[in-house]
Amino acid sequence: MKAIRIPAPFRCEHVDVADCGSPGPGEVRLRVCQVGLCGSDLTTFRGLNPMVSYPRIPGHEIGAVIESVGEGVPARWRTGTRVLVSPYSECGKCSACRVGRPNACRDNQTLGVQRDGAFTEFVVIPHERLFTSRILTLEEMALVEPLTVGFHAVDRGAVQVGEWVAVLGCGAIGLGAIAGAATRGAKVIAVDVAEEKLELARACGAVQTVQVPRQDLHTCLQDFTAGEGPAVMIEAAGQPATFRACVEETAFAGRVVYIGYAKAPVEYETKYMVMKELDIRGSRNALPADFEAVIRFLEQRAFPVNRVVTRTVSMENAPEALLAWHENPGAVTKIHVKM
Repeated sequence: MKAIRIPAPFRCEHVDVADCGSPGPGEVRLRVCQVGLCGSDLTTFRGLNPMVSYPRIPGHEIGAVIESVGEGVPARWRTGTRVLVSPYSECGKCSACRVGRPNACRDNQTLGVQRDGAFTEFVVIPHERLFTSRILTLEEMALVEPLTVGFHAVDRGAVQVGEWVAVLGCGAIGLGAIAGAATRGAKVIAVDVAEEKLELARACGAVQTVQVPRQDLHTCLQDFTAGEGPAVMIEAAGQPATFRACVEETAFAGRVVYIGYAKAPVEYETKYMVMKELDIRGSRNALPADFEAVIRFLEQRAFPVNRVVTRTVSMENAPEALLAWHENPGAVTKIHVKM
C-alpha cells in the first residue's frame, strides 16, 4: 500500500509498504481519509524530534472510515462508520498508568513518533482507540487530536471562570489551549510573534493579544491583569525564553503549564518559583475525556476550522507541503492531507 515516509532529516518520500492486513480480535481496519501534519512531524522532518528514529512514517491526526472489524469488536463499530483515533498507547503497569494518567505512560508509543503512523492507505487499530461523531466531518475529525492536547493543558492548569490565562504560542496546540480556556469562562491572552496568528487566536476565544517583540510582554500582561499577572500561564511555543517568561510573569500562587519541549537547556531565576509558590505542571498528550470534550466543542461549530487548516493537499503533494512549511513556518497553522 502507498505511504509517506521520512527516511532521514530533510527528506520526505512516497513509498510502497506491506499491507497492514486484516484486523485481529478487538481490532478494526481503517481506510485513512484525512491526516493532519503537526508540529512534531515538522520537527521530525528537521531532525529535531528526540523521540523519533528513522525511517519513520508520520501521521497521528486521523480522520478515517472503518473498512472491517475483527472478532469481539463492539457492535457500535460498524463497517462504514467515520472515526478518529487516539494515537497513544499505554502499558497499564507504570506509575503513571497506575494513578489513572495513561497519557503520561512511561512506555507510550505514539503513532508517527515512536512507531510508524497513519500516512498510509490503511491502518489496523484497537477499537478502544476509536471515537466517532455523527456530526463532524472527516476534516474536523482529523483536527480533534491536536486540540485535545491544548484542552488537556487547560485541565492540568485547573483553569477557572474569570481567571486571566496567557497562552504563549498560537500554533494548533496553542489554539486548542485558547479555545479550551475560553470555554471554561477564562479571560485568555494570546502571545505570539505573528500578527496573523494572533488574529486567529481572537477567533478562537482570546480577548487580548501580545505580539512579541513588537510589544513588551511584561508591560502588557501587567496592564491586562491590574498588575498581578495571569493566574495561569500555558507554554505552547517550545522556546527557552517562553519557559522562563511563564515563571516570571505568572501571578503569585499561580499555575504554570508546559506543553512544549524547549529547544535548548533552560536557566531559571528560581526565587520566583519559591516566592510565588507556583504550581509548575507538565502536560503530555491527552485523556479520553479530552477527546470527548473536543468532539462536543467542535460539534457546536464555534471553532474556525477553515481558518485553522491553512492548507489541504493531496497525498502526492504532501512532501512538497512539508518542505514549504519548513521554509516558511510562520505562514502555516495546520496542513491537512487528503489520502
